[in-house]
Amino acid sequence: MPERIAVVGAGAVGGYVGGHLTRLGHDVVLIDPWPEHVEAMRAQGLELCGLTDEERCTVPVRALHLTEVQSLAKQAPIDIAFVSVKSYDTEWATMLIRDYLAPDGCVVSLQNCINEERIAGIVGWGRTVGMIAALLAADLYAPRRIRRTAAKGGGDHAVFRIGEVHGRITRRVARLAEMIAPIDTVKATTNLWGERWSKLCVNGMRNGISAATGLSGNDLARVDPVRRFSIRLGGEAVRVGQALGYALEPIGNLDPEHLARAAEGDPEALEEVEARLLAVSNSGVRSHLQRPSMGQDMRKGRRTEIDFLNGFIVDKGRGIGRAAPAHAALVDIVKRVERGQIPARPENVIDAAAGLPR
Repeated sequence: MPERIAVVGAGAVGGYVGGHLTRLGHDVVLIDPWPEHVEAMRAQGLELCGLTDEERCTVPVRALHLTEVQSLAKQAPIDIAFVSVKSYDTEWATMLIRDYLAPDGCVVSLQNCINEERIAGIVGWGRTVGMIAALLAADLYAPRRIRRTAAKGGGDHAVFRIGEVHGRITRRVARLAEMIAPIDTVKATTNLWGERWSKLCVNGMRNGISAATGLSGNDLARVDPVRRFSIRLGGEAVRVGQALGYALEPIGNLDPEHLARAAEGDPEALEEVEARLLAVSNSGVRSHLQRPSMGQDMRKGRRTEIDFLNGFIVDKGRGIGRAAPAHAALVDIVKRVERGQIPARPENVIDAAAGLPR
């Protein structure tokens, strides 16, 4: 029988993946807390677009309000539940779908941060799978409308990574990879935790800075002191991850060790890392509309994931005696911007960088 799929959180990433799975003929139901978004999807379909005309499509989808999820009890059980909500919503979203899972059904964390442990605490480790959207930049910019703001993947770097918490390639991971492959490049990984921490490094370098400064994704690299602060964030995150024992993957297009050395003042490494960051910023692989998710949250007046991203790095570093002062400073700045105590502006991180210990 075809798998029954639920996507809890049909926002930028969940909606993009769920919409394309529907387009490909899979049995998918999208569940979301934004009433206008659900009603618009029902009435007019889910509109998906990207950087090319070929990526534009409108997909008729099945969509449920949170209050309608109970209707799943009258249907066949869910085999695969993608949880694609903000990290602070992970527990309730997992609880919401748990009772509708098939006996061998699984929950896939399709999220920015490291939430597998939270999910496993509700459904068990054996029913928890990780999926990383390593290079998927997208924006839910209006009800039913999702645009991808970065180019589709190629052979050098898979956009999606899917893995088991124990690191073996199982039948279900292979099947998930097979389902996702027509959407974009995908890898079934034996290194879920290393992949997760590497993506955390990428997000830690960009998301909070966008929220704190108001800058778009491309502009983050074009302001010299902001770029240097981003590198400092990346290097700290790499060192914490290494100390935790993770086998790190490339941080975007950066070698982890080169990034850490650049953050620590190695002139050759710094020159290389800065050149790579600027090259991506000027290459056109990201739309001028691209804005990291936390920057989107700040503009929309929503709570950010700063505690679950940069704050998570600070907490993990503290637990092993490895300080992450740049991340701690950024957490403080973003929370002050969230509370309306200061405006989002580049000077926020420029001033913080000047006060960091060398």
